[in-house]
Amino acid sequence: MVFRNRTEAGLLLAKKLMAYAHRSDVLVLALPRGGVAVAFEVARELDVSLDVFVVRKLGVPGHEELAMGAIAMGGVRVLHKDIIEQLHISDQIINQVAAREEKELKRRESVYRGKRPLPKIAGCVVVLIDDGIATGSTMRAAVAALRQQKPARMIVAVPTVAPSTYNEFKVEVDEMIALITPEPFYGVGEWYEDFSQMKDKDVCRLLAEARV
Repeated sequence: MVFRNRTEAGLLLAKKLMAYAHRSDVLVLALPRGGVAVAFEVARELDVSLDVFVVRKLGVPGHEELAMGAIAMGGVRVLHKDIIEQLHISDQIINQVAAREEKELKRRESVYRGKRPLPKIAGCVVVLIDDGIATGSTMRAAVAALRQQKPARMIVAVPTVAPSTYNEFKVEVDEMIALITPEPFYGVGEWYEDFSQMKDKDVCRLLAEARV
């Protein structure tokens, strides 16, 4: 299966989540940017609240698409130790990349949230959504950060994910939902006809529309 775009992926994913529809204790959280377009459709179909949770990948210098870890709101840092050891990446390099991404994380949080406070997480059923997962570094950082706020239940839901990553998340969260787990898995974008990059204004537009 190849999705036409993130909208179609979100509509299909919503069908797998209908048990959580029309519930005031359910909160859909999207990882921006791409995850917002998927999550927007899920939240609308389920008639539940939508918000964003900002996470930044820590890319390997010179090979930024390869994640050596990720950071999330709340000071959470998750590192991919195997990649760091294989590529002999020093703590100094990790800290430099993390400092740069921390600035971008704060910028995005300011743009997407403005002065709106974070939604209440404690006691809620959180459905955490992205447009896909490869290594899982950014999603792991989000899960770790949200766990600190004591949700009643943590669900990760994505249209596509690498099979090995899917199996890892199955034991890390309360429920792991994916539409496809293709093998071999070359990258999230391979499973979309249209995987064009979203802009900040697209994220803000969808979040504003969801609040209406």
